[in-house]
Amino acid sequence: MSHKILLLSGDGIGREVVAEAEQVLLAVAKDEIEIDHALIGGVAIDTCGEPLPAATATAAAAADAVLLGAVGAPQYDHLPNAQKPEKGLLQLRKAMGVFANLRPAICYAELVDASTLKPEYVRDLDILIVRELLGDVYFGEPRELQTTNGVRRAVNTMCYDENEIARVARHGFEAARRRQKRLCSVEKANVLEVGMLWREVVSAIGQEEYPDIELSHLYVDNAAMQLVRAPKQFDVIVTGNIFGDILSDAAAMLTGSIGMLPSASLNESGGGLYEPVHGSAPDIAGEDKANPLATILSVAMLLRYSLNLPQAAAHVERAVQQTLADGYRTADIAAPGAAVVSCSAMGAAVRERLTAV
Repeated sequence: MSHKILLLSGDGIGREVVAEAEQVLLAVAKDEIEIDHALIGGVAIDTCGEPLPAATATAAAAADAVLLGAVGAPQYDHLPNAQKPEKGLLQLRKAMGVFANLRPAICYAELVDASTLKPEYVRDLDILIVRELLGDVYFGEPRELQTTNGVRRAVNTMCYDENEIARVARHGFEAARRRQKRLCSVEKANVLEVGMLWREVVSAIGQEEYPDIELSHLYVDNAAMQLVRAPKQFDVIVTGNIFGDILSDAAAMLTGSIGMLPSASLNESGGGLYEPVHGSAPDIAGEDKANPLATILSVAMLLRYSLNLPQAAAHVERAVQQTLADGYRTADIAAPGAAVVSCSAMGAAVRERLTAV
């Protein structure tokens, strides 16, 4: 039976990187998938008047997995918050119930010098950040921008219940069990009640259900510092929505470029939303300069987690590594003065190595 895959190119460079990723997906799983396309973000606003059209939400619900490029562009900044492209992404995450966001940060040997940290700090780096995706200040209520006596005041609410914490914590523990059996839980328990509850729930689950996992706790400010000071001390990090957003972008630069980071967002039934961590990069959109590797690596995660095709996933990952080993670089990961290739040329190089393996 074919797996249904929905592709959402979105805005900016999303169209370019998803086009390359689609060709990789077809190269490794053509006979096992059915691909459909739909609109989200700014392009959906232009076409349908809203960032997440009903047709897109319906198609996503029917799909086994969704691959997204990116959303957002400056021309939509004037719109009310509820009508901006990014709102469509948040609505899609909520509609799909994807609460566990997996963000690996791997520094390939070929890109050690692309990192802004010294090589000895990032060589062999392999971190997984498990970010809760459906709670926290991005979804908490009340939220508003109000004016009282001529003074503007903004309100966002950070909130989690213990069940929301527990289910993402278990994802973190399970990931740690498959890796080095070390999990670091990150919050701000010294000043936030949400952090206090987070630490209490994670600690209880670790003690009762995962005694084989070495559990540690860090406040988020210390965790950010430690990621830069000694990143290889970490294996799996589990944290909330906003902290995970910030920490994973910091981890991106350890790897050389945010253009190298894929992600998988999973729901209770194994369905997933897959996307590169980077944004729509409107400054280079349409110029064939984007790095498609994060989106191609997101395809590998899609194959592994939602389609249960681990061999195909490993095949894609090996092709990416070989492409880097053969010296192919887009501008974001190239050394100063080095030759660079286009987005489409990088995608073609990966596909060539898929057929060669």
